Amino acid sequence: MSAINTNVSALFAQNALKINARNMTTAMEQLSTGRRINSAKDDAAGLAIGQSMTSQIRGLNQAVRNANDGVNMLQTAEGAMVEQTNMLQRMRELAVQAANGTYSSTQRSYLQTEFSELGSQIDDISTDTTWNGIDLLTSATFSFQVGQSSGQTIDVVIGDMSLTTLAASMTTPSSAISSATSAQTTLGYLDSALDIINAQRATIGAGINRLTYAADNLSNISANVEASRSTVMDTDYATASTQLSKTQIVQQAATAMLAQANQQPQTVLALLK
Repeated sequence: MSAINTNVSALFAQNALKINARNMTTAMEQLSTGRRINSAKDDAAGLAIGQSMTSQIRGLNQAVRNANDGVNMLQTAEGAMVEQTNMLQRMRELAVQAANGTYSSTQRSYLQTEFSELGSQIDDISTDTTWNGIDLLTSATFSFQVGQSSGQTIDVVIGDMSLTTLAASMTTPSSAISSATSAQTTLGYLDSALDIINAQRATIGAGINRLTYAADNLSNISANVEASRSTVMDTDYATASTQLSKTQIVQQAATAMLAQANQQPQTVLALLK
């Protein structure tokens, strides 16, 4: 039917141009941002999935940082215990030396002075060793969040590493090796102290290993989730480039057809002449 008031062909061409322009805008946006989904209208379900993955990835990455912080904290504690162990070993040497009957009381007093100073330094290390303002060697349980969800923690218990606790039975360190007899007794106390600190270092070492393995596993999970998110959210440049080329061709064709459609009313006028 030929009509003047309603140009159906032009309306169809205009609608095709509008839809194509929208598709072209989407393709250009995808190519310029690198993201397949830039708003919910692009893919509502995909956006929800992608955002959920983003939350998971960010939680996993923070958990990796938590685990690494935990490793650094525990290494600080163990480093302090290494020094305490060295001092206990030196104190044991002094006790063995003082237990020998070849020394006079005055000579033993020299040994006792060094022994007492080492004991005081062990206590100072116990009270002064901190990480981020947190006391490490005064008895505490440290809980490290190594997952993105509640309850995914690794707990490490570090006891009181003062000489008073390590060698609790040695009630008078200031005279522990002042005589051969007391030096003999002190040897047993020091052996117990070394056993305690070695056991504590083993606990810390196990904790460090757990945290290290946890961080490696979390990094692996994060990388795989990120790969999945990329599939959902990121632009496939081959597909988007093809889509852009297609819409540009369609735009040219639709524009040409609209021009043709706009000429149709002129044919009606020709019938009236």
